[in-house]
Amino acid sequence: MDRIAIGELARRSGVAASALRFYEEQGLISSERSSGGRRHYARSELRRVAFIGAAQSVGLSLEQIRAALNSLPEGRTPTAADWARLSREWRPLLDARIAALTRLRDQLDACIGCGCLSMKKCALYNPGDGAAALGSGPRYWLGDRSARVDPRSRR
Repeated sequence: MDRIAIGELARRSGVAASALRFYEEQGLISSERSSGGRRHYARSELRRVAFIGAAQSVGLSLEQIRAALNSLPEGRTPTAADWARLSREWRPLLDARIAALTRLRDQLDACIGCGCLSMKKCALYNPGDGAAALGSGPRYWLGDRSARVDPRSRR
């Protein structure tokens, strides 16, 4: 099997050697050690590194990427068919993230209009901290509407 050194893998993949070592520690890629202890990778690891980069670029966690790579038969390199299958599985997750980012974009200017930056004190956006009744977290960014908590909107 044709092998390349970590420096060559870093150069060809555009990923720092330190990141490659981290990916290896996380079980995402693998190497063999030479008699001198140097890492050497199968050329096919280039495709795995590209897969990791593509998956990270769409916001997947290392745990999600690991699960995807572990779903491949015998730990082989992902094929175009594998990517198509996995991307279909990730679509609902990505759609939810897109929706959350769209809500954030559309509401971003509302919470800083007066400059107070306070969800508890904002008389326009969150009167009386009514959003707290809906649960923890950024309720409006999670999809709740201010009309559900604003007593003035219920009249």
